[in-house]
Amino acid sequence: MSFMNEIMAEIKQWFMSIPIITRYWFGLSIAMPVLGRIGLLNPYHMFMTKDALWRLELWRPFTGTFYYPIGPGTGFHYLINLYFLYQYSKNLETNEFVGKPADYLFMLIFNWSALVLMAVFMNIFLLMDPLILSVLYVWCQLNKEMIVSFWFGTRFKAQFLPWVLLGFNMILGGGGFFEILGILTGHLYYYVKYVYPRDQGGELITTPAILYRFLPNYTPLRSTGFLSFPTASSIRSQRNTASNDSSTSSSGHNWGGRGHVLGGN
Repeated sequence: MSFMNEIMAEIKQWFMSIPIITRYWFGLSIAMPVLGRIGLLNPYHMFMTKDALWRLELWRPFTGTFYYPIGPGTGFHYLINLYFLYQYSKNLETNEFVGKPADYLFMLIFNWSALVLMAVFMNIFLLMDPLILSVLYVWCQLNKEMIVSFWFGTRFKAQFLPWVLLGFNMILGGGGFFEILGILTGHLYYYVKYVYPRDQGGELITTPAILYRFLPNYTPLRSTGFLSFPTASSIRSQRNTASNDSSTSSSGHNWGGRGHVLGGN
């Protein structure tokens, strides 16, 4: 029993070490498919369909994002999805968006909204694949010159990874449609967020202020050489502290009451 408790404690510690937005996305992408697999959720109610939206079944764009049918023919692809979700979402959240969970959540909302609009007109039932590919594409554009490794020891620049995945899936899986949607969506965000402001000046999109209320910016600690990410309770505590003591907000937020000022929004 103690051995199992240690394993569960290690799993919990690892899970809580994942940055907050990736943690919830990753967790829901495991929970909903597993619950559907064991029969506790009806897969019919998870898919996103145009007719269901006309019936005001408004949960379907959300369930269609996190649900994936697990079976003998889809299990391996599902695990690959989880790997890419964990790896590249975590990389974005701990590098480009480190300390800015609201900005990262807004990127996901932007990409998700674009995919929902496409899904309505193209009769797409599940959004897990293209949403993950859109995040991977953004990471690859922000790290174009980084060398990444692929199967069989192949190595190439990160900017080519989305296209390699597209070609790989077209050859082996006979697909590629979801990859194209993910690339288009990721490029749309990358263009309006980075390319247009750089070339034309001005911003086309900004993170809504309401997201900062629930997910304020923070400065991650490095007490042991690893980034320390806030929990949901600490974020709520910070938000309450900021609202109760707005006069001191310019000097930053005090996490946990230990006197470490970690910077303002």
